[in-house]
Amino acid sequence: MKKIVIISILIALFSACNAPKANIAELIQITEEIPQEVKAANIPVFQYRIFEQDISVGGVILADSVYNYTQPADESAIFQAASLSKPIFAYIVMKMVDRGEIDLDTPICQYTDMDRFEDKEMVAILTPRMVLSHTTGLPNWATGPSSDEWPTSVIKFKYPADSCFSYSGEGFAYLQRAVEAIRGASLDEIAREEVFIPLEMNSTSYGWLPQYDSIALDGFNRAAENRGQGRHPRENSAYTLRTNAADYSRFLIALLDGTGLSAASHTEILKPQVHAIRYADNHRDCDSTVWWSLGVGSLYSDIAAAEKGEAPRYYWHWGDNGNFKALFVFRPEDCRGIVYFTNSANGHDIVTSVTQATFGEELPIQDWIQK
Repeated sequence: MKKIVIISILIALFSACNAPKANIAELIQITEEIPQEVKAANIPVFQYRIFEQDISVGGVILADSVYNYTQPADESAIFQAASLSKPIFAYIVMKMVDRGEIDLDTPICQYTDMDRFEDKEMVAILTPRMVLSHTTGLPNWATGPSSDEWPTSVIKFKYPADSCFSYSGEGFAYLQRAVEAIRGASLDEIAREEVFIPLEMNSTSYGWLPQYDSIALDGFNRAAENRGQGRHPRENSAYTLRTNAADYSRFLIALLDGTGLSAASHTEILKPQVHAIRYADNHRDCDSTVWWSLGVGSLYSDIAAAEKGEAPRYYWHWGDNGNFKALFVFRPEDCRGIVYFTNSANGHDIVTSVTQATFGEELPIQDWIQK
């Protein structure tokens, strides 16, 4: 299969930024710098959108190597979004906060049960804010979340609640139970009402849609072996979202603009909550400027800016479901952002080169993710 670059341009989809008008020629130039990086990383399918204010430029890049898959590898192709599931769920929670359905600082146990947790006293203090900022002290997973054992597995705390940053899918799954109990509906039903329908994300779902049979891509490991589509047995707010770059960029613009949120909730979701030292016992250089807001990572230009309480330069999140890797980064000052999806275990090897091409400066995200 030869390398193919498909570029499409959408204009007047989004706007709410006061920065100088976007330069479409500059965005197109960025798309010309990315293909060689994708090719070097041997990524089967790289699907992306770059946006700035009212302009969105996107496309698909296919590797030169021959890969064994038959799904259409174009802008309609569907990927596992992995942890890019979490920001959409955080946005849903903030919409519920605006309606008074849930409170960020009320213990989650007031909305749902505490089953599966070993330490009932500790779990009783967990709040939605702790979940969304990853300060619950919970592990990422008690066991593989797609396993048969996961629904009844015992969850043990890794750190004391609210003591430090500790990235946790279990926390999101627990808050999901509360949200579903409050609304009396499934996660995907809620997401469809709150996000997918209003933002015209017609190809996006936390569950499996019939059309995915033919357009959801297979994933490939580092040995270039086809590992299949990887269907999940249940909807999970932390990792089961499937989508494409065009759909997800609509959500990012809504998040950036505060669409559907009160001014207070828009401020709150983007406000840094905790210094995101990824491994609590090992403070690495790449941790210095990374903080976490409510459902999204935040990145400062330097640690002094963070300590002064200045606004972050960037917001971001990565997705890693093994053979599916994804990333988004956006910069509020000029409303520029990029989101990409890959069906390859190699998908994060290009984070630095892609973000540097997009924003013109080196960011510590790849080191934070991979080291």
